[in-house]
Amino acid sequence: MQYLTFALLMLAPLFASATVKPVDLVVVYKSKHLMQLVRDERVVKSYRVVFGDNPKGHKVQQGDERTPEGRYTLDWKNPNSRFYRSIHISYPNATDRARARRLGVNPGGAIMIHGIKPQWQHMEKQLQRMNWTDGCIAVTNREMDEIWALVKTPTPIHIYP
Repeated sequence: MQYLTFALLMLAPLFASATVKPVDLVVVYKSKHLMQLVRDERVVKSYRVVFGDNPKGHKVQQGDERTPEGRYTLDWKNPNSRFYRSIHISYPNATDRARARRLGVNPGGAIMIHGIKPQWQHMEKQLQRMNWTDGCIAVTNREMDEIWALVKTPTPIHIYP
């Protein structure tokens, strides 16, 4: 009986992860380097996140190294991302495209939540202390595994300054 109890305790995390209830909102506060996963209006997980080299302000054009601000959707996942899993943010939306058209610029795209390239794993702690992406939102690979399990697509994401 003792071995059965031990075996069940060891297997419990596997069964729990298979039945995890997904979150219904992701909220990002750029100025706080904070991302929160929300379910039923309650924060269930929080992560320290980093952004592009030029994080202040809303993304306007390709190459500005900014993360967009506003309401978007996490609309698809890439399990084979070069940055260890990624979840796409629906930037640019119609407003972003219209602004870029008025300015005569390309709004850019391919904005994601992602982990770290496997070959950069030895630099993980340093990378989480600096803004290094081209406008994406980066977390550690372990955190990306958690986010991957908790975020289904589509899920709204609200990104604040």
